[in-house]
Amino acid sequence: AANRGDLDAFMSVFAPDGVYDASADGLGVYEGPVAIRGLIGDWWGAFEDLRLAPEEILDLGNGVVFAVVRHDARPSGSTGYVNTRQAYVSILVEGMVVRVTVYGEIDEGRAAAERLAESRR
Repeated sequence: AANRGDLDAFMSVFAPDGVYDASADGLGVYEGPVAIRGLIGDWWGAFEDLRLAPEEILDLGNGVVFAVVRHDARPSGSTGYVNTRQAYVSILVEGMVVRVTVYGEIDEGRAAAERLAESRR
């Protein structure tokens, strides 16, 4: 959905009370679909060319999913590209995302995901 710029499809997996925690990146915590849509829409809108490539996706059980995603993007009005990798720790309940936490440090995100999965047993 992100690579197509399909914000509706992206948002369709979030629970009505979903939370998107980007505080590790200094972007804050966004609660509910309006706030999450605003963050993601603004983020996608900052780039003329944005490609996300999942490098790793692990179902750790107990509703916890860990993913590493590579971002390749060209900021609007620029000819240069930026590249980054982030870890995403998601909690799913009844097939819907209730929380996503973003980590700039992959190992930190992996450790947090493993602790979270263990605590939900």
